[in-house]
Amino acid sequence: MPDPVLRLPSPLVELDDERFRRSGVRLYLKRDDLIHPQLRGNKWRKLKHNLSAARAQGHTRLLTFGGAFSNHIVATAAAGRYFGFETVGVIRGEPHLPLNPALAEAVEAGMELVYLDRATYRRKTEPDVLADLRDRFGDCYQLPEGGSNALAVRGCAELPAEIDVDFDLICCACGTGGTLAGIAGGLSAGQRAIGFSALRGDFLPAEVDRLQREAFGGGTDNWTIETGFHFGGFARRSAELDAFGADFADRHGLVLDGVYVAKMLYGLTALTTGGAIAPGTTVIAVVTG
Repeated sequence: MPDPVLRLPSPLVELDDERFRRSGVRLYLKRDDLIHPQLRGNKWRKLKHNLSAARAQGHTRLLTFGGAFSNHIVATAAAGRYFGFETVGVIRGEPHLPLNPALAEAVEAGMELVYLDRATYRRKTEPDVLADLRDRFGDCYQLPEGGSNALAVRGCAELPAEIDVDFDLICCACGTGGTLAGIAGGLSAGQRAIGFSALRGDFLPAEVDRLQREAFGGGTDNWTIETGFHFGGFARRSAELDAFGADFADRHGLVLDGVYVAKMLYGLTALTTGGAIAPGTTVIAVVTG
């Protein structure tokens, strides 16, 4: 199969929204969701250097982890199909038939699925669990859940250089912290980044710091994480968030991913209208999926 046609740099579109205009803030959307139908958003950026490393190390099979609705699982399966790797997806929980659309797409791309009960999945990085997987599937190139490792962070760090307008602030949604770690590492002096956590808890700052140190040899101090816009936790939603997404689609013709992007843009809108984003600021919001 030929290599996929990737839309890079991804489009940058200025958004005309009176809520930002009234606040004196210019907002651009970095449309990473348009990079590729399967390798979209931050997934391609995270996979890019990992695929090169897997090839250089002589691996023919990728193995990764995720939940039953994981976009990372779908992207890894697609990358395997396009770049000639066998793929294994280790899925949290029990198997259910028929497969949901995400897992069906992964299987269609050639991925073999294996399921771990939730207790075992929580121990997925422990030696005995990894040894069992190695016995079954051989010496695979292993990608972490969500795809965030040092090579993924370096891929995400390439994003700011694609932006051809002067900007002050860049925002992204956060799950594992890899995208924020990379973007912040690629910023110029005076620019800063905000990550909007889609999960409950306060573990992400430590994760971003760890990933930056692994990728760059040290951390940066040009980022923060907003934890007040998770709407109850990962994949949780509310009538208020749904109404925001429907209104955004009516205003701009863009249907937002409810797991990550809608929460990020809701939070950014709230900060802007509340005065936390200073007038005169130019903001980039990364649409990751």
